[in-house]
Amino acid sequence: MAKFDVISIGDTQYDVFLELEEKTKLFQEGDQQYLGVAFPEKIPAKKYTALPAVGNSANVAIGARRLGLKTAFYTHLGYDHVGKEEIEIFKKEGVATDYIVWDKEKGSNFSAVLNYQGDRTIIVHHEQRQYKLPKLADARWVYFSSLAEGHEVLHQEIPEYVKKTGAKLGFNPGSFQIREGLEPYRELLKVTTVLLVNKQEAQTLLGVQEQDEKILLEGLKAWGPEIVIITDNGNGSHAFDGKEYFHQDIFKVPVIEMTGAGDAYSTGFICALAYGKDIQTAMTWGAANAASVIQYIGAREGLLTYESIRIKTGS
Repeated sequence: MAKFDVISIGDTQYDVFLELEEKTKLFQEGDQQYLGVAFPEKIPAKKYTALPAVGNSANVAIGARRLGLKTAFYTHLGYDHVGKEEIEIFKKEGVATDYIVWDKEKGSNFSAVLNYQGDRTIIVHHEQRQYKLPKLADARWVYFSSLAEGHEVLHQEIPEYVKKTGAKLGFNPGSFQIREGLEPYRELLKVTTVLLVNKQEAQTLLGVQEQDEKILLEGLKAWGPEIVIITDNGNGSHAFDGKEYFHQDIFKVPVIEMTGAGDAYSTGFICALAYGKDIQTAMTWGAANAASVIQYIGAREGLLTYESIRIKTGS
């Protein structure tokens, strides 16, 4: 029997949320929208919120634990007061810290989240770490997401672990990984059970401007994952398993802040599969968890429990 239901792999960061004043400007240049503030100038923020122990994989480790699964986390923490605060949060949430590595040479990762009209731009700083997969216990699922540069060794180590243990792999490439394209992840994608990206990320990975979700799903599926998920903001989410296409509408709720919506969706989807649910039900769990998170500031506050997600989804 596997020791863990989910082992999450990725970076941890410290998020600072700044809610910008309404006088901030939005402007369009081609297909790209930009956020504008006066320069040089001191810009007031309406609200400030600090949230340690977050990041794609951290959110999934905590989210899966709240959904009743036994989880562990492989990450590197900066050897500073932030890192010490973060490990206590993981312990409090019930996430096993067996595989957390202290980086005594560098500090913690940091991001500034600029909130404006319910959406956000994130400025991210990741310290480069000396990644090497520890000797992991058996797990039913592995979740792999955002890391800084220098993570190439994991492209071999994770597939080796999956093949050796029979674990299922959920892969949600982070911003550094998206920029690298698909080729560096060829071997990883061959053993991936679920690939989760948003629509813009799918287009970037494939190097296309294609708008048809089915074509994007098929393009990513050709690289080897068993199931591909594409989320598309208010248009819901789309899935393809090589035989059937699936769609899930969003849960309409008042939006406070969007950070963590994708991670919450990934958490709900992966955990539903771990509980033996089908793809459509898993998409519903993902949508429900995401809808809960965006009603709060930060990626952790709104994560659902097993009981609450079953009530919200009726499954």
